[in-house]
Amino acid sequence: MPFTQDTTLRGQHASLVPLTAAHHDDLVEAVRDGELWKLWYTAIPTPEGMAAEIQRRLGLQQAGSMLPFAVLNASGKAVGMTTYMNIDAANRRVEIGSTWYRTAVQRSPLNTECKRLLLTHAFETLDCIAVEFRTHFFNHQSRRGIERLGAKLDGVLRSHQINRHPDAHGALRDTCVYSILAHEWPSVRAHLDFQLTRPRA
Repeated sequence: MPFTQDTTLRGQHASLVPLTAAHHDDLVEAVRDGELWKLWYTAIPTPEGMAAEIQRRLGLQQAGSMLPFAVLNASGKAVGMTTYMNIDAANRRVEIGSTWYRTAVQRSPLNTECKRLLLTHAFETLDCIAVEFRTHFFNHQSRRGIERLGAKLDGVLRSHQINRHPDAHGALRDTCVYSILAHEWPSVRAHLDFQLTRPRA
């Protein structure tokens, strides 16, 4: 199925390549940059849990619901993970999610380019009708990033999930749902291209 077929997407700042067990050590190093697994409002693997997380994502790919990528920087080192998830091929919809990057590359052109690559493939190769993003209500950094892409808030799923992070104490998660529709893609693409070419401080 095209939606779960191994795919490589390359840009100037980043490349997205099929996730494999060979990325394990780089990803362990990446997640330790900022101790990302300690963030209570998101689900990021621990160093000890990285191998299991890689296998979980590959299992979901085999089941037809996910296409997982390792995010490589310009030198070819894995600095994070991202996916197409909750794939609904019949309705030509995907969610871009389960994304994290090491602290050193956050707020850099790498994230913008990753989203540009994923959205281009979704709309121009997979012919998606809509691409969705979901994040915790309290993950303000993620929400700002999604909104900067040009995605629009569809709504908030209140008490959507039980937060399993040990620091969340079983609190219920409100999930913000955003999307970009196919007819909005040309404007979003122009905006992302501007973001990638403008001078940065």
